[in-house]
Amino acid sequence: MSCSTAPLRHIVLCEFIDDITAAKHAELVREFSQLKDRIPGVLKFEWGQNVSAEGLDDGYTDCFTLTFSAAAARDAYLVHPDHLVFVDLLKPWIGRVLVIDYVAQEAAA
Repeated sequence: MSCSTAPLRHIVLCEFIDDITAAKHAELVREFSQLKDRIPGVLKFEWGQNVSAEGLDDGYTDCFTLTFSAAAARDAYLVHPDHLVFVDLLKPWIGRVLVIDYVAQEAAA
């Protein structure tokens, strides 16, 4: 599969502030997950809290993965009004965030 047709993964690692409530956390996860239905090109949304026993999470507690049909779909998502509204909703509750994107490959080149 060539890079131009391979799906693009958008990984967002979050460390929420200490005083976030369970209800606010659940609201943010729900709002994030709904972007898939609001923004074209998002093929899949996945979320989970860190359960690694390795102790290498550097404080990041939550992982969000969005799969896009291509880099162009990711680029459109980043500037989409619904994404920008969500970012404004999320910002006050984030201590740190780390984002990495990669083109999915099944084997080393």
